[in-house]
Amino acid sequence: MRIDIISAVPDLLASPLSHSIMRRAQDKGLLEVVIHDLRDYGIGKHRQIDDYQYGGGAGLVMMIEPIATLIEKLKSDRSYDEIIYMTPDGQLYEQSHANELSTYDNIIILCGHYKGVDQRIRDIYITREISIGSYVLSGGELGAAVLVDSIGRLIPGVLNDGSSALFDSFQDDLLAPPIYTRPADFHGALVPQILLSGDDAKIEQWRHDKSIQSTRQRRPDLLDD
Repeated sequence: MRIDIISAVPDLLASPLSHSIMRRAQDKGLLEVVIHDLRDYGIGKHRQIDDYQYGGGAGLVMMIEPIATLIEKLKSDRSYDEIIYMTPDGQLYEQSHANELSTYDNIIILCGHYKGVDQRIRDIYITREISIGSYVLSGGELGAAVLVDSIGRLIPGVLNDGSSALFDSFQDDLLAPPIYTRPADFHGALVPQILLSGDDAKIEQWRHDKSIQSTRQRRPDLLDD
């Protein structure tokens, strides 16, 4: 899978995508992440990528030409399943979306910055708009890193145990159950006895019951859905 990220501040993406599971995915050749500095396609000797908005108002707007030039260049090399724009007014991102995107071959992610992008980019090129929450960040880079991480870990072969991701929170519209490891007794705080029983069927039922209990307490809206 290949993910191209278009950013006005590419250095913000270097660290989140260069360690842990994302590093492993790329080292295995299962995921290719290419970060593009939009200023390389800026206009004039100062490589301008933003300008004042028509009609007045606070905040600069990312210009259409640099973004369009880069997207057209990428599209000339390969076809893309989605061109995603990270924006606070996009569709709220959920696990089901990560599951879907992880099945694709090529994705472009455009990171908004400043006041946002010229609307014509959204009208002409963008196929999906995504928000990671009902709040505003300085730019779309952190949101893009969230997308890549959530997608990349689902690619077969990335996690050491391929079934691990299937039991994450939200995969079955339930939160994950409590988990424990050694020691079994920590200053009197004990691991539930059922987990030490070796009875797989009872352990599975306990985990399911705890998932429902946790979801009812923390995210009852998931049960309503």
